[in-house]
Amino acid sequence: MQNDSGKTISIWMTSAKIPEQPALTENIYADVCVVGAGIAGMSTAYILTRQGKSVVVLDDGLIGGGQTARTTAHLSNVLTERYYELEQIHGKEGAKLIAQSHTTAINTIEAIATQENINCDFERLDGYLFPPDVNSLDEIQQELEAAHRVGLTNVEIVKKAPLTDFDTGVCLRFPQQGQFDPLKYLAGLAQAIQRRGGRIFTGTHVEKIKGGFPACVETSSGQIVTADAVVVATNSPISNLATMHFKQAPYMTFVIALKVPRDSVYKALYWDTLDPYHYVRLQKLDSEYDVLIVGGEDHKTGQADDANARYARLQTWTQERFPMVQEVLFRWSGQVMNSDDGIAYIGKNPFDEENVYIVTGDTGIGMTHGTIAGILLTDLILGRKNTWAELYDPSRVRIGGVSDFISENLNVASQYLNWVTPGDVDSVEKLAPGTGGVVRRGLTKVAAYRDENGTLQEHSAICTHLNCIVSWNSSEKTWDCPCHGSRFDTNGRVINGPAINGLASVEDK
Repeated sequence: MQNDSGKTISIWMTSAKIPEQPALTENIYADVCVVGAGIAGMSTAYILTRQGKSVVVLDDGLIGGGQTARTTAHLSNVLTERYYELEQIHGKEGAKLIAQSHTTAINTIEAIATQENINCDFERLDGYLFPPDVNSLDEIQQELEAAHRVGLTNVEIVKKAPLTDFDTGVCLRFPQQGQFDPLKYLAGLAQAIQRRGGRIFTGTHVEKIKGGFPACVETSSGQIVTADAVVVATNSPISNLATMHFKQAPYMTFVIALKVPRDSVYKALYWDTLDPYHYVRLQKLDSEYDVLIVGGEDHKTGQADDANARYARLQTWTQERFPMVQEVLFRWSGQVMNSDDGIAYIGKNPFDEENVYIVTGDTGIGMTHGTIAGILLTDLILGRKNTWAELYDPSRVRIGGVSDFISENLNVASQYLNWVTPGDVDSVEKLAPGTGGVVRRGLTKVAAYRDENGTLQEHSAICTHLNCIVSWNSSEKTWDCPCHGSRFDTNGRVINGPAINGLASVEDK
């Protein structure tokens, strides 16, 4: 599979055959236009077609070519925030709805895979949440009680996770979790959408979204899709200039996949309670070996360029706990959007027309949040009542404390100081082949990359979203915005919103 979102290759990119789709070449109409062909967009399109709606899906890359290809594909009702924390933020009833919605999402993926005969390696398995040390046992007991209060009454405390070489100590067992191959699943959804008359266009860049009746979605090549409703499912919404980006923060997370002998690790999901936390699962490789997939070591997007050190720390952490691991087969990173209250934003785009909807703020659990979006947005578009609507409303005001919200936005504000700092290098001549760096040139800054052949490519280093200075990501060979997470390839092409337009060429500045 072609890589649309960075240089590294995930295990899913090698295992799934994604059906190629044409680019949009004419003006068309649909009941609903979905922008983004990842888990959220494709789930929404699929469920809408099941309800008899005509749907058009647009993506500037491939199906699943964005962050869905970079997940570890845990299907879980165990969130990044603990349930006792979610109760404090969203209230006890809200926390119950959170647990219910993620449980429903796992059930929905299983049902769709079964009904559509999608061979996506879906399976049910237990999940184990363990503390980093014995001093955190109070947190485990607190979470057990909260899990029972929110309706997860089958969660139990156990003496240790069922691992031979790693004694986790006392931990929580969450039954009926799940895992799957996300790109095999999207390939199956694509076929099911098209069987029901849905149309999917890739290589089609959306440049403008305008709500109203009808809504209009304009592409960079000039074609227009008119629709009764638009769903923007682009990881970070390209239809919202600022509002949502003050309520969430972009983080890069890192993953390694290591070869292990078959049956040497008990198949389950595993998470610790560190911040950032580690997350572990298995995937079948062949008849003799599995792949142990381990993620963690997050950092704010565009605010570090030390991926090799983070991969090395992940490998050390893994080898200490899973001594049977062999060579590292894959290393990749992905971007998650962390909301300020622990759950996604799904619903009407704030301050827009009634018929433009967004899904963002996956907070590290995008597979279930994306499926929740499919269910919830379908109900909103059809005018049906949904008990999750208020909970996930993008216009909601956080109920709990605001310290994280303030610190994240102060962090963003501080990034604008990069306008007055020196560049990464003082001359483009110092850039070796295959490397990039920001260079000061008078009052502005230039994003300079020298390709493997020695050819220099120069673009403005000013992010086209809200004018932050981008940073070089040497692992993914991308330019990453440290403010709101927009990302661009070495040609200046935007590969992740909220930016819509690519980096300007130096000649245009």
